[in-house]
Amino acid sequence: MQKTYPWEQPLGALPTSDGRTGFRVWAPNARQIAVRVGGSDHPLAEESLGVYSTEVAAEHGDDYFFVIDGQALPDPCTRWQPEGLRGPSRIVDSNRFEWTDARWQTPALAEMVIYELHVGTFSPEGTFAGAISRLAELRELGINAIELMPVAEFPGRHGWGYDGVYISASQSSYGGPEELQKLIDAAHREGIAVLLDVVYNHVGASGNQALAAFGPYFTDKYGTFWGSAINYDDADSDAVREWVLQSAEGWIRDFHLDGLRLDAIHAIYDSNPEHLVAAIARRAHAVNPRAVVIAESGMNDPKVMRSVERGGWGCDAAWADDFHHALRVLLTGDREGYYEEFGAAGDLAKAFKRPHVHDGTYSTFRRRRFGGPAEDIAPAGFVVFSSNHDQVGNRAFGERLPLQARPLAAFCTLLSPFTPMLFQGEEYGERAPFQFFSDHIDEEIAIATREGRRREFAAFAQFGQEVPDPQDPATFERSKLTREGEPEGLRELYKQLLKARRDLPAGDADEISFDDEARWVRVRRGTHELVCNFGERALRARGELIVGAGDARQEAGEVVVGALSGALVR
Repeated sequence: MQKTYPWEQPLGALPTSDGRTGFRVWAPNARQIAVRVGGSDHPLAEESLGVYSTEVAAEHGDDYFFVIDGQALPDPCTRWQPEGLRGPSRIVDSNRFEWTDARWQTPALAEMVIYELHVGTFSPEGTFAGAISRLAELRELGINAIELMPVAEFPGRHGWGYDGVYISASQSSYGGPEELQKLIDAAHREGIAVLLDVVYNHVGASGNQALAAFGPYFTDKYGTFWGSAINYDDADSDAVREWVLQSAEGWIRDFHLDGLRLDAIHAIYDSNPEHLVAAIARRAHAVNPRAVVIAESGMNDPKVMRSVERGGWGCDAAWADDFHHALRVLLTGDREGYYEEFGAAGDLAKAFKRPHVHDGTYSTFRRRRFGGPAEDIAPAGFVVFSSNHDQVGNRAFGERLPLQARPLAAFCTLLSPFTPMLFQGEEYGERAPFQFFSDHIDEEIAIATREGRRREFAAFAQFGQEVPDPQDPATFERSKLTREGEPEGLRELYKQLLKARRDLPAGDADEISFDDEARWVRVRRGTHELVCNFGERALRARGELIVGAGDARQEAGEVVVGALSGALVR
């Protein structure tokens, strides 16, 4: 029988009966440790291996700090930081919430149409509550899953969320944990699953010192582009791994989330026999076997989605960047950075088979062979998109796809054999950009963020265009959805495409053809054919027009597909 270690017991503030709460924390760096609650400090007793615990009179809604060698700090496992990163933690009894979703069942991944949204810009209120009133229109469009950008407590009142610190706490400026539960419960009533973007590859720099006061949460063995690497395989790493695994479990168990999107797993460094990503997938599926675990992987490695029995990590799906890149370059002609090696119709044709365009082939951008073939992964295991927060927000001005490209972009994405994802506002051609914004509470970090952004896009200043200041509140306000868009009729096109999608057979495309010179791709799916014209000359196809995107029309027994347009033909 495998030994149970003290950090494998539930960590954090754990309300019991009769108005009492147990506190358990891993703090091997502490010489003395107490919990400050109700105006008094209560010493914690050591269990073993750096874990301390006690039980005191305290209940849901009471604030507390852990006091380490005289310094009052939030709980690393906090569920609520009502006053932000530097304020007290608050006890949360997640069992108090009265759920109405007893009959809800997470839909299968192959049935999902995902909608990525940022809570702070999705509604005028910028809160969990503000998002609820928009759920019905998403359902009517054909959306049955929303993916929330990270909500773990991050610095200030607005930001993208990828600099979160307290990985189990629901952002206070969005409304905190109970408001998140209300959003998820309301979504389930509308028939919409809720996925959450979680960041386990680093934490925001504003929290490094507070976490490090407890124990070795970070390691110098590795580094990430965004900050210190989390300690998953160095000395004393077992409790750090458990900190993350209990967080993943808790989101699904206590918040009824339908799954997780794991940010940048290529920056999760772990040499253990069971990689942390595999452990997250295992623990998430143990809580809810239908829970969906989606990885953002910069590796093009099919092991991410392969079962553990086949040597994989057991994720259900991964974001498919190559599909986006192949599509965007054909639509816009962008060739900068990692777009440089895309642009042929054959790239998109290959992506329609499996989105690993780089499947062991040489990458001129990386100057090495990259990726691996993924024919054994079912099409639903790839999440495809024509826009997402990265591909819009990491542009200098956060601009969306050009107007003329939007219909064909939607056509290719929504009628692909893969799991489609929309980015908020694209369904009606949102006019507002989605820019990079932050609200850092540490001046040094704020300055570094602002200057880093300016350096990254220095060339734009040469043309008299100043890159938006991430710390300027106007950058955040500018990124809020206006609910105004173009071209006219785009929302209706999305609705038609999603309806048509349901009539297409699941699984692989039956036949794919292309012409690099004429710039077209044709994809047969059962009795239907997708005709995608990225060229300047019209195409003709025999059959009946089911849905047209852009300039597509029926002429007698033929369908004419104009430039930068698509047609679903039967």
